[in-house]
Amino acid sequence: MKTILITGCSSGFGLETARYFLHRGWRVVATMRTPREDLLPRFGHLRVLALDVTDQESIRQAVEAAGPVDVLVNNAGIGALNALEGTPMDTVREIFETNALGTIAMTQALLPQFRQRKAGVIVNVTSAVTLKSLPLLSVYTASKAAVNAFTESLALELQQFNVRVSLVLPGRAPQTRFGENSRSRMRSIPDAYSELAQNVFAEWTQSSEPLTQASDVVETVWRAANDPSCPIRLPAGADAVALAALGPGLTLGQAAPDETALEV
Repeated sequence: MKTILITGCSSGFGLETARYFLHRGWRVVATMRTPREDLLPRFGHLRVLALDVTDQESIRQAVEAAGPVDVLVNNAGIGALNALEGTPMDTVREIFETNALGTIAMTQALLPQFRQRKAGVIVNVTSAVTLKSLPLLSVYTASKAAVNAFTESLALELQQFNVRVSLVLPGRAPQTRFGENSRSRMRSIPDAYSELAQNVFAEWTQSSEPLTQASDVVETVWRAANDPSCPIRLPAGADAVALAALGPGLTLGQAAPDETALEV
């Protein structure tokens, strides 16, 4: 029985990914800051562990308790929506600590066992917002783009050890609690940016573009975990797939499917 360790399982994509792999017979180590075993079915092959990806001792304890792991899914993430001028540096650091440095720290903690076994898969969940520049998301986008670059470089390092690394880039998924969980880090948007913010919010509200379902993301994580032939970058959701198809030539203001990091 293979083992998958997933970060950020208290809600959203992490929780749904844990459920998906459990029902397919995997041993699942579901981690979250405050463990809640009632969120998942009571299977014998489930472990729910406390984990704060910004705390090195918490990481050490969780990895030790998890035992041998075949697949690591770095899903834990936080977001905020604001103009850069209205975003305190404490918030900027918090977002990077979780989204970028937390991913790097978890990967570093599990790499020795992957390297020694010459087997393992690392799946980093970022966001399709990195495929299209949008206003009011500069800090969040930067944190996720950093993970993209980290992942692609790391993949080259680990080829010699038969360790695969993949990126899953979800699109907008309003049914998750990501936006709700991000509001504690939101501040008032500066008056100078209020008109821009109103236009952005109106565009997102009125958009009829297809969105991302949680099932799109978990099925893409499943593919990344099980398909050695899959590419490094895997968009998840109709809007993410459409953005990826446009390629890197997007320009500021160019029309593209609706996307907001508050819900990715």
